[in-house]
Amino acid sequence: MPENLVNYRVDGGVAILEMSDPPANTYSYEMMRQLDDAVLRARFDDEAHVLVLRGAGDKFFCAGANIKRLTEVTPRYKYYFCLHANETLSRLEQTPKLVIAALNGHTVGGGLEVALAADLRIARRGGGKIGLPEVALGVLPGTGGTQRLARLLGKSRALDLLVSGKTFSFDEAVELGLVNQVFESSAFDQKILDYAREFCPPGKAALAVGAIKRAVQSGLEAAFAEGLALERELQQQLFTSEDAREGLAAYMEKRTASFKAR
Repeated sequence: MPENLVNYRVDGGVAILEMSDPPANTYSYEMMRQLDDAVLRARFDDEAHVLVLRGAGDKFFCAGANIKRLTEVTPRYKYYFCLHANETLSRLEQTPKLVIAALNGHTVGGGLEVALAADLRIARRGGGKIGLPEVALGVLPGTGGTQRLARLLGKSRALDLLVSGKTFSFDEAVELGLVNQVFESSAFDQKILDYAREFCPPGKAALAVGAIKRAVQSGLEAAFAEGLALERELQQQLFTSEDAREGLAAYMEKRTASFKAR
């Protein structure tokens, strides 16, 4: 039986995808294969409305690729490993459900590249360091790090972080715009679940949340006119949903809407 490197469970509408390879949750080709399967499973799971990605334990979210493993394989294997990892993270990025990276510990190197493929990043105060120090190994962040970081922070700020390779605290990451929020360490796991459930029915229209994600994610990669066209198409799809009918009716009747993700 293959080693279980990604744990999957659904808790109150939230799919929890947990990378598990102690002590640092470093990823390998095998872990990326399992993460890919878990993302697909969550995408088509009607009980899952939001995805939370985290690392096992409380020391590391993920410390990136398994360097020892990479030193043992051929350059050709390294190339295909990076290719598959990029495909997995693109699937995470493109899945039409909100993805929250719960940074429960150190998030460095490829671990931050994984987190950058999420829509939102919530960190545990005092949980560890964050950054892309690959330049110290004589390589670059090759799992989308150069591209996603520059798109998130802008060219100049991203270059500063990439070429210096510095790591810093989660609180500093919030100031940079790399992390959305920092939650207190106490009961961090429960706080993440509570936060994720804010985007689930019945309180939130999960279909609309997913459509908003798709409009922003795909629209930013297209020309402005194409982004507007995508926005109109998604809006038309939402207008035919039960949730839109419920939301509009609740507004007119001055009551709280109860959404069903349908």
